[in-house]
Amino acid sequence: MTDLYGAGRDERRPGRIVVGVSGSLGSLAALHRAVAEGRRTGAEVLALLAWIPPGGEHGYRLAPCPPLLATWQDDASARLREALDEAFGGAPAGVRLSAQVIRGDSGPALVHTADRAADLLVVGAGGGSLLRRGLRPSVTAHCVRYASCPVLAVPRPTLHRELEAIHRRNLWHLPTTPAPSH
Repeated sequence: MTDLYGAGRDERRPGRIVVGVSGSLGSLAALHRAVAEGRRTGAEVLALLAWIPPGGEHGYRLAPCPPLLATWQDDASARLREALDEAFGGAPAGVRLSAQVIRGDSGPALVHTADRAADLLVVGAGGGSLLRRGLRPSVTAHCVRYASCPVLAVPRPTLHRELEAIHRRNLWHLPTTPAPSH
């Protein structure tokens, strides 16, 4: 991995397609789009899952526990393998695909990894509630703002958006059933 300030960058190297993977439906849609782009262009696809310790880096520094850190790293690797299996049921044909797990916040990790002008950064265009967006910054917005390469934001699948709309609508119209009397 190159350092934060770009030492070791070689802009002559061919571009890659770096795709953020979390296991969500949006990230699986982004993964499919990245693989399709890889097949079309012949570029290598790098599926990247970024993770931080529960409680964040600051919390971990207050109470470090290396065995737990190794467990969380293993869990992140397993999540990435499961996402790739769920998306493709094995290695996708006709594309070079590699996978990497990085400890760090998703947005900065993706921007740091897709550090060549010839790279393409593919992310799922999130969504979610206003509360969720207020509590957790948008990875897509971070990537668009700070990436030094083109960013492709893949919209969530239509079915996913429709299911969320139905769920929101049903939350407001839940039938109230009287409690059983004894």
